[in-house]
Amino acid sequence: MKFSSFQKVATVGVVAGLVVLGTAGCNRTSSTGASGGGDMKITLALSTLNNPFFVEVRDGAKAEAKKQGVTLDVVDAQNDSAQQANQLQTASSGSTKAVIVNPVDSDAAGPSVTALNKAKIPVIAVDRTVNDASVDSFIASDNVAGGKQAADDLAKAIGEKGEILVLQGQAGTSASRDRGQGFAEGIKAYPNITVVGKQTANFDRATALDVTTNLLQAHPDVVGVFAENDEMALGAIKALGAKAGTSVKVAGFDGEADGLKAIEDGTLSSSVAQQPAKLGALAVDQAVKAVSGKADKTVQVPVVSVTKSNVGDFTK
Repeated sequence: MKFSSFQKVATVGVVAGLVVLGTAGCNRTSSTGASGGGDMKITLALSTLNNPFFVEVRDGAKAEAKKQGVTLDVVDAQNDSAQQANQLQTASSGSTKAVIVNPVDSDAAGPSVTALNKAKIPVIAVDRTVNDASVDSFIASDNVAGGKQAADDLAKAIGEKGEILVLQGQAGTSASRDRGQGFAEGIKAYPNITVVGKQTANFDRATALDVTTNLLQAHPDVVGVFAENDEMALGAIKALGAKAGTSVKVAGFDGEADGLKAIEDGTLSSSVAQQPAKLGALAVDQAVKAVSGKADKTVQVPVVSVTKSNVGDFTK
C-alpha cells in the first residue's frame, strides 16, 4: 500500500506523539510527600562521588526523593569546577524545577548559580555554600563549631602541649574555610600547642599521605595532626605508620565509616561526626519547599565529637 508524502508525515507525527505520551506515562511518579512532588524533577550536583561522605549525602537525598515522590537527577563533577559549571548550565536549560548544589569551589560556582537565579530556578546549597550568588536555602553542619570541637579533642589527646600539623581541605570551599577557622580559634585556648605546619591535601586520602609524609620530614617532633576531613586523616595515619594513635594523635572530621573504624582500632583519636545522609534528605525537602517559595534560608545539622568512649553509639 502506497502513502502520499502528507500521509507519511501525518503517520510519523501520530507515532511520535504516542511515543512521547507513552514515555511521559512511564516516567510519572506518584506524589507520596505532603508537599506534593508529583512530576517534579530536582538536580543534585555533587562535587564528587569519590568520597564516602558524599555517597552518603546522595543516598540520603535519593531516599527522601523517593519518599516525596520526586525525580532526582544526580550528577558528579569529579572535583572539576568547569565540569560542574557545565552540569549546572544543563540544569538551567532543562526541565529541572530546583537544583541542589554541593560546590567544587564556592567561588567558582557563583556565576553558574547566578544564571540559575536569572532562570528563576531555586537553588539549595548543601555542605558548602556558594559565594556571590543567591541560594534559597543552605543546608550544612556548623563547621566553625565543629572545628572548635576538633581543637578541644586533639588538645586533650596530646596533653594540651606540643607541635601539631593541620591538613586543609580543598581551597575555595566554605567547609574547609569554616573548619579551619573554628580549629584556629579553638586551639588559641591552648598556648602550649604550636601549629608548625599547615598545607592543603584537597580532602583526599592519597594526597594527604604524600603531604603528611613531606611535612613529617620537616617537622619530625609533631605529636598531633588535625585533618579537616576523615579521608585526609586516614591518609595521615598511613603516613605515620606505627606512630598513629601512639606518639602522634590524629583528629578528623565527618564521622565516616572508615574513620569510625580507625577510632575503634585506636589509630584515629577523634572525629567530629556529621550526618551526611540527613544533609542529603534535608536538601531534597528544602528543594521541594523552594519550588513553592517556602524554603528555610538556613538549616543546620548538629555535629558531635566521636572518640573511643562513644564510637559504639555510631557504629551500631
